[in-house]
Amino acid sequence: MPTVATLAQLSNALMYSATAVYLVAVLFFAADALLRLRSPAAAPEQVPVMAGGLPDAPTSAQAAVFNSLATPARARRLSNVAVAQTLLGFGLHGAAVVTRGLAAERVPFGNMYEFMTAAALVATAAYLVLLRRHSVPELGLWMLGAVTVAQALALTVFYTPAGALVPALNSYWLAIHVTAAIFAGGVFTLGAAATVLYLLRSRADRRGAGRYTKQLPAADTLDKIARGAHLVAFPVWTFAVIAGAIWAEESWGRYWGWDPKETWAFVTWMLYAAYLHADATAGWRGRRAAWFAIAGYVAFLFNFVGVNLWINGLHSYAGV
Repeated sequence: MPTVATLAQLSNALMYSATAVYLVAVLFFAADALLRLRSPAAAPEQVPVMAGGLPDAPTSAQAAVFNSLATPARARRLSNVAVAQTLLGFGLHGAAVVTRGLAAERVPFGNMYEFMTAAALVATAAYLVLLRRHSVPELGLWMLGAVTVAQALALTVFYTPAGALVPALNSYWLAIHVTAAIFAGGVFTLGAAATVLYLLRSRADRRGAGRYTKQLPAADTLDKIARGAHLVAFPVWTFAVIAGAIWAEESWGRYWGWDPKETWAFVTWMLYAAYLHADATAGWRGRRAAWFAIAGYVAFLFNFVGVNLWINGLHSYAGV
């Protein structure tokens, strides 16, 4: 039976390995993006010709076929390699989180390091699930880039050795409340990435410029992905806020006290609720609504990093 120290070392080794593999995946996604960028929209010999010999304007369906044919096969191979690397990194990452829990002899969600690595795991899983439903390897550069940065920060800035929980966290509510927050945060990350790309693509479509953004999925597709991610994450975040209030009543004798973490959790909830409401309202859906989603993710990040590091409150025990 491995010792606690051995399991902790194994978890660290797996986490570093996963981060390295994710970085390789990012490089392959970047190479794929560069090849797509260099691909012509359509080869001259592929332009349709009318019976009179004059070139006819291709339909949107024909243009899509031409773009597919014009994309080099090596670019598709690079994206396949990137996805394979993502799967390998995800497996190593999952094993790292599990062994961290075994080393700590508890659920591995007790500090900022554990929260960040677990949320990055969920974000990667969300992207892999998305890939099975939509062929969007272009999103991989952004998603895996964000995951790799999060992993690097977790291992260098927020790392905390495996150990016992502080008394305030030693409750079964940790597994309920924080697990929900981690899941929501990971899926919110996918929603944020899709929202940013949607804003870039829709802006390029309106201005008829932006060569790189033209290589992204269609604006409607990105908007659909963002909406779907937020529709999944928002109810889970709502449950996390409610579970946190119940835990607060059990620990401190009150459901809500406007502690900084509670306040920013509520601000995050309000901004995402505003996004979903605006997205369902004529005149607001699209770009206007998207900015609420961006604001919601910024509030989520501040709640996780800023409140924990810079603002004192009842949740200041999270540490680094």
